[in-house]
Amino acid sequence: MDCLFCKIINGDIPSKKVYEDDSVFAFYDIDPQAPVHILIIPKEHIASAAEVNESNSGVVAHIFEVAAFLASDMGLSDGFRVVTNCGDSAGQSVKHLHFHLLSGRDFTWPPG
Repeated sequence: MDCLFCKIINGDIPSKKVYEDDSVFAFYDIDPQAPVHILIIPKEHIASAAEVNESNSGVVAHIFEVAAFLASDMGLSDGFRVVTNCGDSAGQSVKHLHFHLLSGRDFTWPPG
């Protein structure tokens, strides 16, 4: 498989790791869109949110637990945003489910 995030998980491509456990890997985004911009990804290759189902949805819940832990651990008391993009027109550039944890600036809605 030629997946950028799978290669990062396997250590084939270096990253600035923030968190890792048996099912989740988190690291700083190389093109940050906020002062804090962390990607949280399942170690299991799931192409996008469109592929989340009963057999793999537990990891998504765990990702939100990790996001809450990281936000607390990093002192993001002013707030944070967690977002995922699904498909090309939504801006998904890597076809491996991932969630952006963003903080450190004000965000508008809808995002532009």
